[in-house]
Amino acid sequence: MLVNDFIMEPDEYLTPSYRISPFLTEDIIINKYLSYSDTCDEYFLDRFKNRSFCYTTNGREAINIALSKLNLKSNDCVTIFTTTNNFYISGCVTKEIEKFCKWSRKIEKNTKVIFVNHEFGFPYENLMKLKNYNLPIIEDCAHSFNSNNIENSIGKVGDFIIFSFPKFFPIQIGGLLVYKKKYNVNFKLDFKQENYIKKVISFYIDKIDDWSKARSKNYAYLNYALSSIGIYSRFKLKNYITPGVYMFKVSNNIDTALFKIFLWEQGIQCSVFYKEKVMYIPVHNRLKKEDLDYFIECIKCFYHKHKNLT
Repeated sequence: MLVNDFIMEPDEYLTPSYRISPFLTEDIIINKYLSYSDTCDEYFLDRFKNRSFCYTTNGREAINIALSKLNLKSNDCVTIFTTTNNFYISGCVTKEIEKFCKWSRKIEKNTKVIFVNHEFGFPYENLMKLKNYNLPIIEDCAHSFNSNNIENSIGKVGDFIIFSFPKFFPIQIGGLLVYKKKYNVNFKLDFKQENYIKKVISFYIDKIDDWSKARSKNYAYLNYALSSIGIYSRFKLKNYITPGVYMFKVSNNIDTALFKIFLWEQGIQCSVFYKEKVMYIPVHNRLKKEDLDYFIECIKCFYHKHKNLT
């Protein structure tokens, strides 16, 4: 089916590939031939003054290392706070916690650690208040590399801060664990992997503010275009936020499970923000207006087919 010169429901072997990560297939070769540089070390030393940091394979490994330094026992609890306080928590987080202890969405008698998830680039706004619990804090900034909150406290409150590079950079691996020096983390990533991560991040590190502007522009474009069929964003975008995805509210009579399958079949990585009628799609800086137009046509196509179904 052809809609405004976009192919809908193509052969499964001829679908495009739009990821939430800005990584593209061509980056395999681009990254391979980048010259070695470690200027990203200077960036992180300046950004996280009086802290230490280490590179990791991914965000999950960074979470695991942080938890391993907190002397948790099996009956202890990690309390998880999120931007939305929605039920949804990524299994990437909970599975790591469950290797050490239990977890809860509220402060329990046996809470020993607070884990804050700055969801999809949208920050937890009352971060400073969490210090009143006098407990170690882990900040999950996987999608929030260049976001902040109104109190300018992201990455400044946590005993540990977690980053996942593929959420923001065109790279397939890489995480960062920032930590207070008293924890004396002695983790060291494989030499070849660390050098690869450093050269890629160093090459792009001076582009992050431009990327943030591009992501915000893409978010605003999707929000404006989709409003014509009554679709609106889950979050209001503010000037200190860099979105990790475009999250949009779905009509009550739309089956989000079917919607998710349909978008994946069009080559658009997406998911459901469970327990809400909300979905999310890519919004990264490498998407052009025409890519966003394709997303919009796919969404409209599904809506026109299914909006009257119950």
